[in-house]
Amino acid sequence: PLPLACTSFLTTQWSRLTVANIKSQIKRNRQNEKRRVANKAVRSELRTRTKSAVNAAETGAENSAQATSLAMKRIDKAANKGVIHRNAAARRKSRLAKRVNAAAAAQ
Repeated sequence: PLPLACTSFLTTQWSRLTVANIKSQIKRNRQNEKRRVANKAVRSELRTRTKSAVNAAETGAENSAQATSLAMKRIDKAANKGVIHRNAAARRKSRLAKRVNAAAAAQ
């Protein structure tokens, strides 16, 4: 496997190599690449916030409710932006709530 820096470079270079001659498609490819990178950052933050909320609940941290609330908020925001589907957002929130409640009950 290639290092992450190389794969990122290759994906941007590959899109330049395989572009159609049509102006509108060249623009569409540029837009799609920008969106892909932005959406990747949002998805990464979703995973981070979810993990921190679950960890806070499992350790019984004081900020557990705040971390859970922030994770739910980020999930809703991602759904509103269209990064994830609204049903996927509902499913993620449900699973997060279930995990947090189970962790709280275990203590």
